[in-house]
Amino acid sequence: MLRKMISAAALAIVLAAGAQAHAAGGDAKVSVVYDQKLPNVPGKSMRAVLVEYGPGGMSPGHTHPDSAFIYATVLEGAIRSQVNDGPVKTYKAGESFSEFPGDHHSVSANASKTKPARLLAVFVLNTDETELTTDDK
Repeated sequence: MLRKMISAAALAIVLAAGAQAHAAGGDAKVSVVYDQKLPNVPGKSMRAVLVEYGPGGMSPGHTHPDSAFIYATVLEGAIRSQVNDGPVKTYKAGESFSEFPGDHHSVSANASKTKPARLLAVFVLNTDETELTTDDK
């Protein structure tokens, strides 16, 4: 039930923000589609980003702020993902995964070379965080 509510809310956020054109391969296009301080949790905010991958698109390996808990759901296509030393997994539209504070996201890529993919990532993190990702060096 909660998962359905979160997925419905995530879809509403994306639709309200207006989906933008897909990235044309290569790097992912990342757009902040929601940013709200949590009134009942001082110092914390919820931010959502729409990540759009063109065919064969990918994001470099990265980490998120130490304060960030992330819930990600695939909206379209399929995403290959690896967190920490876990296995590389493929998530299809409607499937989701979490990242915990301090996790390393080493693989984040469109699983298809011919079709686009979209992912919504919802962050709960410290309000004063200015960078959502730090790319691997």
